[in-house]
Amino acid sequence: MDTAPAPLSEKRCLPCEGGVPPLALPEIERLMKDLVGWEVADNVLHKTYSFSNYYETIAFVNAIAWVSHQEDHHPDLEVGYRTCRVRYSTHAIGGLSENDFICAAKADALFPDDDD
Repeated sequence: MDTAPAPLSEKRCLPCEGGVPPLALPEIERLMKDLVGWEVADNVLHKTYSFSNYYETIAFVNAIAWVSHQEDHHPDLEVGYRTCRVRYSTHAIGGLSENDFICAAKADALFPDDDD
């Protein structure tokens, strides 16, 4: 019987209305091992994606919007001509939750970046 945990990209976000503490550093470090190219600073998980052109950038933004709607967990996006910076944080708890890492993994699964 396989008891390995599901990859982050296959998990679903759980509703978070507050009342729980943000993840502690050891848990953040453990979850970061499952992500490539992401960083944590000031209680925000972030990554900048690069694309060949504006069309690809906007396609990514639309895909992120769809995933965010499905998971009911929304990032802050900073969109440029060939880049999109994605920032996750669980505002209801003032820090990071597993939901942030799940959505980060789902973002990576949308358009894998060979440069990671």
